[in-house]
Amino acid sequence: MNAPDEDQNPRPGERITEAEHAVMEVLWDRPRQTAAEVCEDVCATRGWSLATVKTLLSRLVQKGALEAEPDGRRFLYTPLIAREDYVGGESRRLVERLFGGSAVSLVAHLAETEALNDDDLAEIEALLKALRS
Repeated sequence: MNAPDEDQNPRPGERITEAEHAVMEVLWDRPRQTAAEVCEDVCATRGWSLATVKTLLSRLVQKGALEAEPDGRRFLYTPLIAREDYVGGESRRLVERLFGGSAVSLVAHLAETEALNDDDLAEIEALLKALRS
């Protein structure tokens, strides 16, 4: 069994790719699945084969993101990283890499490029008010 890092993300330099993330989403929704079960959820929509899913699962085990538990002739895969922890770490890296660590710069960029609508802005205002209370 691979132990997760302290910040609940893959080992340094071992980023989860977009394809691996799709597999993680399936396992976050329903842990302890076989490769065939994961394939049922993603293969048709992504045009993948069972072999592709097995490769992605193997990479995620090597990265410390999943545990592979033997179950007869197959393995059951379980996330070692919580979705919330992964999203938090990726969000911090995004803000650091693209906005010099400033979340304000991120929000300003989204507002300036019209990526935020009035409903989004209202939700952000409500969140800020709640955080101040």
